[in-house]
Amino acid sequence: MTSAWDTVIALAARFDAADAERGIPSQESHILQVLKIGEEFGEAAQAVIGARGTNPRKGHSHSWEDVHDEVCDVAITALVALARMRPDAQAYFAGQLELKAGKFLPAPRGADPGPGR
Repeated sequence: MTSAWDTVIALAARFDAADAERGIPSQESHILQVLKIGEEFGEAAQAVIGARGTNPRKGHSHSWEDVHDEVCDVAITALVALARMRPDAQAYFAGQLELKAGKFLPAPRGADPGPGR
């Protein structure tokens, strides 16, 4: 079975190859991929509005399942963007997750809380 990161890396490689075939420099590809995260977020926001029925013109146009799908699209797009920008994306993500989580989650009992905690 392929790991999720293997799939993310394969998607990143495919998109990199497609952009290279079109002559798009890697820095521009990175910018466009980050903008794609914004597009996907917009679709997630639209799904929330539809699930809540707050647009009087459209009513309840989406379900919460639609919201979940769109949030997954945001997460996948963001992970692919990271993989396109960093060859060490998996390790970098794990380090960032630990760092960010450390700001919100209590340190395990007996663990060194580190500086500033």
